[in-house]
Amino acid sequence: MTLLKPPLRLMLLDDHAVVLQGLSYRLSQEPDFAIVGAHASSKSLLSALRKQTTDVIVLDYSLQPEDIDGLNLIRALTTRFPQTAVLIMSAHYNTATVALALRGGARGFVGKQQDLDELVTAIRTLAQGQVYLNPAMATELASAMQAESVPAPGSRHASAAIGAMIRLSELSPKEQEVIRCFMEGMTVSQIAEKFARSIKTISGQKQTAMRKLGLKADHELYILRDELNQP
Repeated sequence: MTLLKPPLRLMLLDDHAVVLQGLSYRLSQEPDFAIVGAHASSKSLLSALRKQTTDVIVLDYSLQPEDIDGLNLIRALTTRFPQTAVLIMSAHYNTATVALALRGGARGFVGKQQDLDELVTAIRTLAQGQVYLNPAMATELASAMQAESVPAPGSRHASAAIGAMIRLSELSPKEQEVIRCFMEGMTVSQIAEKFARSIKTISGQKQTAMRKLGLKADHELYILRDELNQP
């Protein structure tokens, strides 16, 4: 007699109700998946994980300004729940963000523009103890990591070159998170509140990051953001 494997226990996190409901519905169609929680905030997710054993967490990289997200959340999850694999599904699908998430401990990354069937494949890959990246993203990430020169800021570059620029600039994790939030339109005050740091600290981290990136004005950060978001 063949014993049936228990279903994979999945926990979901996204601050958009429509996305969360859509993910829950699609993933629940898989006979080997069990949705054990769907949450709109990281606080709710962390509380649930303390009570419910979970195999894979599927979460968005960027949440509401007042919430814990990005690298801070990934590190919190991998530290507190090391047996649970973290899979990012985000609209921030570029080499810089993917590399940062993987360095933080995520085991896979899927862009929100990709088909949900790919998300299913990614979940099963993580459940087998492997890392998942779309082949095209894996190739682009490898190219960025192997780049030997970095083009000057302000010109139009390929996404891989921008990813290499951020990598080679040696931004600290805190500096990268501050720049990410700033490029998403948050003010220095909002970022300070989000990370429970002083406005002076956030301003200093922003200026240090810009100096490392070779940028002199705020508008150049938005040029960088546009280049990162190019297909």
